[in-house]
Amino acid sequence: MWLFNSSIGRKVVMSLTGIALILFLTFHCCMNLVALFSGEAYNAICEMLGANWYAVVATMGLAGLAVLHIVYAFILTAQNRKARGDNRYEVATTVNAGKVEWASKNMLVLGIIILLGLILHLFNFWYNMMFAELTGMSVAHSPSDGFAFMQDTFSNPVFATLYVIWFVAIWFHLTHGFWSSLQTLGMSGKTWFCRWKTIGFIYVTLLMLGFLVVVLAFAFGCAPSLCDGSSCSLCC
Repeated sequence: MWLFNSSIGRKVVMSLTGIALILFLTFHCCMNLVALFSGEAYNAICEMLGANWYAVVATMGLAGLAVLHIVYAFILTAQNRKARGDNRYEVATTVNAGKVEWASKNMLVLGIIILLGLILHLFNFWYNMMFAELTGMSVAHSPSDGFAFMQDTFSNPVFATLYVIWFVAIWFHLTHGFWSSLQTLGMSGKTWFCRWKTIGFIYVTLLMLGFLVVVLAFAFGCAPSLCDGSSCSLCC
């Protein structure tokens, strides 16, 4: 099938899976923002998305999308390097080098950082929540108490710092990937090229700021949902 056997087909798969993952991140960000204002509401969402059959199926589907995206990223990178051979570094010295985005030239490195961050995130949350609920494993809190796991994770300075680095890498990756995916799918003509880049930049920036605000609010104990009337002068 051309989607999997040709270079163009692989780029289409990369684009479609990338857009699907961006949509998931949008949902995830909205869900996290709920935790800023109500731990009970956030845990209600966690319970709804717990080890129910539909949540497990959705998780497997999401994992499949992520694996496809990662595998095809490595395949396309290897193909590009092989095609360029010894000349693959000459792009940096050409007249148009200034037009090549930093993120575009470092997508593999960014992808590796994002993958490592994903493994950390799965350990901190999926392993302690859905996996624990499915296996009956004993963990620090109830598997449906995502709010408590957020407090534990983001109040740790090391984890909070690693998450910030992860978000920065995702921002660089997505600001390029957003318009690049649309361009691959033929939705970026001469008129819309700059428009999609601008739309993508704004959308991805707001998306990652949403994630960042949640982490910093929990790191400094200043989320409104954490307010007990005395813990934080910034919100109480």
